[in-house]
This record gives sequence, structure tokens and C-alpha cells, in this order.
Amino acid sequence: MSDGCERDLTIRERAAIKMHNLLCVGCRNFNVQVHDLGRIARRYAKEQGEETTNSTSDSAGSSSKE
Repeated sequence: MSDGCERDLTIRERAAIKMHNLLCVGCRNFNVQVHDLGRIARRYAKEQGEETTNSTSDSAGSSSKE
């Protein structure tokens, strides 16, 4: 499955993975967890970027007030 993240899979490979996921509950759960983890990481990174932008703006604003 990780090959699919690194390269384009052939139709045959994609079909084999889909078939496996239909039968394997563990892999289905893993795929859901990986998807959720990626979504959480992107949200966290976005929030950190916003905090950095806000703190930079606050610092610049407080300097001009002094």
C-alpha cells in the first residue's frame, strides 16, 4: 500500500489492493487511521502557521506602540 504513495500503481495493483481491503479489516482500519492522522497533521500545521503569523503581527504592533 505504501507504494501507492510513492509511485503510480498499475490498474492490476490497484485492483489487488482494493480486493485485499475488502477482505482485510485490519488494513481498512489502518487506511482510515492514516487518513485521519494526515488530516490532523495538516490542521495542526495550519494552526501553528496562523499562531506564528499572529505572534509576528503582535510583536510588530507592540514595538510601534512603545
